[in-house]
Amino acid sequence: MYATLKNRALVFLNEVGEFSIFGSRFFKEIIKSPFQVNEFIRQCYVIGYKSLPLVTITAFIMGLVLTIQSRPTMTKFGAESWLPSMVSLSLIREIAPVITALICAGKIASGIGAELGAMKVTEQIDAMEVSAINPFNYLVVTRILATTFMIPLLVIYADLIGIFGGYIGYNVKGSIGIYRYFSAVFEHLEFIDLLPAVIKTFFFGFFIGLIGSYKGFTASNGTASVGIAANESVVIASLSIFLIDMITVQITDLFF
Repeated sequence: MYATLKNRALVFLNEVGEFSIFGSRFFKEIIKSPFQVNEFIRQCYVIGYKSLPLVTITAFIMGLVLTIQSRPTMTKFGAESWLPSMVSLSLIREIAPVITALICAGKIASGIGAELGAMKVTEQIDAMEVSAINPFNYLVVTRILATTFMIPLLVIYADLIGIFGGYIGYNVKGSIGIYRYFSAVFEHLEFIDLLPAVIKTFFFGFFIGLIGSYKGFTASNGTASVGIAANESVVIASLSIFLIDMITVQITDLFF
């Protein structure tokens, strides 16, 4: 049993080392020319625009359900008028960033892992190297940058949709005008509530792209490795989101 644990520890440490080297290579390649602008824009479209329907539905349901579930408790304590503020703060500071990032980890990280894994297995990446094209710059850098910039935009969009979902949920068993509702939302909402939440989404996006690209780019031979790369991308990216969120919450608590 000791030998088994030792082997697993060595495999884990080796994986961490290779991942670190892969991440450091990204920062080296990002400053090299030429930068693949067209591929970057295409990835922004694929990662950002094509994720809007899923993010819209998820965010709307989050705001709707949170409002409906919280209303009885708030009414019990005579704080029903604070419901819009409570829902908006909960969504913006924690719920919307984490849930949206998890949804994107499931959709985007798995897609990147499967796509690059298939290219690795079918030797398309090797063909790019033979053609004097830098596959890391073309495939990895563009995808990581796209996720880093698109995830924060998707989260801000999810915040707005979630707050609107809260408005619909509030009117299920009550009646409030949209102007009064949003006035109540922004009454207790400050810029400092939005800033830490947005900053951590850049880290969410970076690691979603980095993990998906790493798993796909380093996939082993065989068609089964494509599925493994996609599955591991989702699992590890989701765990990294929770880890980053835990760290950022502690930092936010200290400085804000």
